[in-house]
Amino acid sequence: MRNYRPANARASYNAAMTDIDQRPLAIFLMGPTASGKTALACALAKHFPLDLISVDSALVYRGLEIGAAKPDAQTLARFPHRLIDIRDPAQPYSAAEFHDDALREMQAITLNGRIPLLVGGTGLYFRALQSGLSDLPEADPTLRTRLADEAKIHGWPALHARLHELDPQAAARIRSGDTQRIQRALEVIALTGKPLSLQQGGLPRRFPYRVLKLALIPRDRAPLHARIAQRMDAMITQDFLGEVRALRVRGDLHADLPALRAVGYRQAWQHLDGQFGAAEFRDRAIFATRQLGKRQMTWLRSELDARVLDPFAPDHAVLAAAALTDFLAILQ
Repeated sequence: MRNYRPANARASYNAAMTDIDQRPLAIFLMGPTASGKTALACALAKHFPLDLISVDSALVYRGLEIGAAKPDAQTLARFPHRLIDIRDPAQPYSAAEFHDDALREMQAITLNGRIPLLVGGTGLYFRALQSGLSDLPEADPTLRTRLADEAKIHGWPALHARLHELDPQAAARIRSGDTQRIQRALEVIALTGKPLSLQQGGLPRRFPYRVLKLALIPRDRAPLHARIAQRMDAMITQDFLGEVRALRVRGDLHADLPALRAVGYRQAWQHLDGQFGAAEFRDRAIFATRQLGKRQMTWLRSELDARVLDPFAPDHAVLAAAALTDFLAILQ
């Protein structure tokens, strides 16, 4: 006798099937600077069908090699990273562009039967990718230059105070030393006549991937601080300052470009301008990198759906692989 399922049971079954999340899978591997993200990503890519996408606002630029801790040629040959070396340092690159570029690369990886692993420490890029961005006007180079010139005369704290008058909510979110976001907020206000805070937000679109988030957050900052100092010393030995001198010789680059506001490059540029000596350059670069790591960890702790791993724990790679195994079991 044929099995028979009543009509209402068939309807319930079909409804349940449509409730199953059919989105393809993706991995976010996030962490502060110098936490070993690249090494872990490559280790995972040895054992799982993963293709890597860089989520780093410095690695997008060609010519930023040593100071950006770009993976070496041998590593990139074995484990290619998409969205590395896609811009000249003279060309700014935005979170909105990253959103579009990363989604395109993720879709190409998925169509090839593999799984995208996005690895990096630029929280704004991860946020823009998963949550989207407000419909804000594109950058205006003339206006940006004018704001940068004003900052040279009056200082960025003065421009932050102006932002506080025009948009107190945005000013409260943006640190007085975050020159890029101050500039962008004032630019948007000038172009639209509306506070930035009123133009952000809205209902987020559903991200087209199911995501496993792995967050490398050290329990103790001391090992991270030690690694930051060791890495900076290694960069200096590898002639980081020579790399920046070569960028300066081009003649078309300046310190206000996003590429050269990156941690380390800003301090190197100032040193080569004669603002302070080599020893102070090292100390300032290490301090700025530590501050960057602190901000990155603060953001990571807000990612409540992330699986937290201590990058200095001896079993962190094993735990990451176990989490990935469980996650990929969804496909079976």
